[in-house]
Amino acid sequence: MATPAGFQALPLPLIQLSLAAVLKCGQSFRWSILPFPTPSDLAIPAQEYRLCLRDRVVCLRQSQTALFYRSAFPDPQPSPTQLQLREAETLLWLNDYFQLDVDLSKLYDEWAARDTVFSGVKERFGGIRMLRQDPWENLISNTPLRCSLHDPSGHETHTYHPFPPPSVLAAPSVTATLRSLGFGYRAGYIQKTAQILVDAHGTTEAGREPSELWLESLRGLATAGARAELLKLMGVGRKVADCILLMSLDKKEVIPVDTHVHQIAIKHYGFKGSLKGKSPMTPKLYEDVNSKLVNVWGDYAGWAHSVLFTSDLKSFASYGVQDHTPSSPLKGSKRSRVESLLPTPPTTPLPSPSKRKASSVPLESSNEPDTLAERVKRLRRK
Repeated sequence: MATPAGFQALPLPLIQLSLAAVLKCGQSFRWSILPFPTPSDLAIPAQEYRLCLRDRVVCLRQSQTALFYRSAFPDPQPSPTQLQLREAETLLWLNDYFQLDVDLSKLYDEWAARDTVFSGVKERFGGIRMLRQDPWENLISNTPLRCSLHDPSGHETHTYHPFPPPSVLAAPSVTATLRSLGFGYRAGYIQKTAQILVDAHGTTEAGREPSELWLESLRGLATAGARAELLKLMGVGRKVADCILLMSLDKKEVIPVDTHVHQIAIKHYGFKGSLKGKSPMTPKLYEDVNSKLVNVWGDYAGWAHSVLFTSDLKSFASYGVQDHTPSSPLKGSKRSRVESLLPTPPTTPLPSPSKRKASSVPLESSNEPDTLAERVKRLRRK
């Protein structure tokens, strides 16, 4: 596949990163997926994935062998020299966000050697790695501030929303605003958590806020110490804390345990319990399941768990399964045979628009949950 116009190419095989899986398996819900018309010589539609950062929208596409990226900026547009520097910043961000310094293929081989269950899903669910998300964004979730982006056809402009800093969500009026947007009782938790952080660490006029930097500094603590700090925050329990530890704070061995993970342990790893009923998640049960699975997968147990978790989701039931329905791509087209192997994001139902009254980004905000705890709940099997 040729590099799309306006994009930069980063050589990266699907076995190291599958956007269709990683960006739809419950780690992050702020990515938009923009489909494009399917060329006659392609067996699948093309997708572009977009995420709004503080000062730019990052746009990604993927082939079997490369990740394509570009950045879009609000006006005034950067000069050619500035644009080159900013694209270099985007590449640094991509390497950090997707943790591309970690050889995922090697980890898959190690997990498969340790675990026959993992060996059975290794090929079909390749390329699932842990994102390294911003800790503040992982703690809280929603939408103000705007920048616009023209779609590649040049006919539409979409409005994108970067994540609000703590000082914005700490304002007393935020609770009522979030309730009007359908957040219910969580509105108070969000505002109070932001207020606690701002009161403890202060604010700043520009750049990242002190409380954001403090959350990021927890990466330097041991797992137990970082968890203890997170548990002091409003509305944060053990599972949410462990999600943040794994997905934002570099604690690669941590496994967030819920009923779904418990059932995986019962079904595949000889853990005692019933698959029919939901056992109460006591602290002892949580620790026992965690210890069992860490013993199976080792130092990167949290990463391995995300692969098994994804493979067990109903929304991924057809993921990676080749469609053998006869098709009629252009005769002799090597491109069609290669591109047909590229996985597409699973289809997941979106919540009713009536549940969110505010005007929203068409491609982005309609499927964004309220909190990290809600993220996993939305993906659990019925």
